[in-house]
Amino acid sequence: MNELRVRILKDGSIGNGPVVYWMQRDQRADDNWALIYAQEIALKTNNPLIVVFNLVDSFIGAGLRQYYFMIEGLKDVEQRLNCYNIPFVILIGNPKEEIPKYLKEVNASLLVADFNPLKIIRRWKKEVFDFINIPFRQVDAHNIVPLWIASDKQEFAAYTIRPKITKLLNEFLTDFPELIKTNVNWEYKKEINWDLLYSVIKVDKSVSIINSVIPGSRAAIKELNNFFNYKYDKYAELRNDPTKDYQSALSPYLHFGQISAQKVAYLSSLQDVNSESKKAFLEELIIRRELADNFCYYNTRYDSVDSFPDWAKKSLKEHEKDKREYLYVLEEFEHAHTKDRLWNAAQKEMLKNGKMHGYMRMYWAKKILEWTDTPEVAMETAIYLNDKYQLDGRDPNGYAGIAWSIGGVHDRPWFDREVFGKIRYMNYNGCAKKFDVETYINNSVKF
Repeated sequence: MNELRVRILKDGSIGNGPVVYWMQRDQRADDNWALIYAQEIALKTNNPLIVVFNLVDSFIGAGLRQYYFMIEGLKDVEQRLNCYNIPFVILIGNPKEEIPKYLKEVNASLLVADFNPLKIIRRWKKEVFDFINIPFRQVDAHNIVPLWIASDKQEFAAYTIRPKITKLLNEFLTDFPELIKTNVNWEYKKEINWDLLYSVIKVDKSVSIINSVIPGSRAAIKELNNFFNYKYDKYAELRNDPTKDYQSALSPYLHFGQISAQKVAYLSSLQDVNSESKKAFLEELIIRRELADNFCYYNTRYDSVDSFPDWAKKSLKEHEKDKREYLYVLEEFEHAHTKDRLWNAAQKEMLKNGKMHGYMRMYWAKKILEWTDTPEVAMETAIYLNDKYQLDGRDPNGYAGIAWSIGGVHDRPWFDREVFGKIRYMNYNGCAKKFDVETYINNSVKF
């Protein structure tokens, strides 16, 4: 594999003992560069390989809805790793305590981790770094072009990162090698008590799980094939119409790493479909998604108004005292009790289905800005609702999308208007010109 995907966090020689891959963001056995790299090193050094997942009992607003999707997906991971005779271990607790303790217990020779730009995960990695004395390496298994190779700074917008990524795609957008089936090493295998995992999590269990979206890598592949067979060719034409089902539906699987974005992009590029659809889909899958990672990595204030560009902060400040036609509190937003039937329909879609059409996400967030006292309250409200109800919440795409909608991140100044200032504006009438809003609203009874 391309060694540019690897960063050395803690240097040192690799001795005798298991190579441990700490799986976190990329929860899959196949098409996973971090796992492929860990196995390559294990085979080269004649050491066993162990895959470890550390389950924390709570995580930035995630509830049972998200934990269920993750835990059931991890069952797929175990089954696939068993096919390669690779032990899979789930630890429970604080990573800074559990990971070092486990490494010492098995006398590990190397720790490999996947990459995540969110600050809580980076803190976990730093805390583990401080408690171990073996080599520690990180592999970007989530982005097609490794984040630190694509850019060494926060990019202004898609048009600034696009050429940087595009020129590197020939080098990095490849297919994956297969894992190698190794000799059975059962001394590192521990029976996973899946029921115990559900009992230890301390999360909101009032939000229902989503039975209509099947977790796991096998389900993700089925969804991808469904997209290729029935939606891809008309993606450019119909993707922004929320009354049509032409989005890929891969977002939850990409968020939990149950499918590889690189594998999706590689297979997508081989499809014989409308060229505009292919261009539009790959723009979203590669450029926009990796721009969001860039934003969250190089701007650790990604979840606050401090992340907004200066022009946006200035403009919003100038309009902070503007009269709002409506003001709603969190409970009214949460239960879809606004006077805007279109917004309510979008909120109901998220409440019931754990997702919201991509075009409606922009409208949804911008209306929260319009109906709250300050941009700070708008950010807090949008992030809270997104992370509580969306299956793909707590994700760079979510933080970047909300910051774009409310604070002009990755955008430019527009015409000055009340409340919004120079932030791009969206309203009901604009939506009505793009799609049949009454059909979308009427469909909300199904949400």
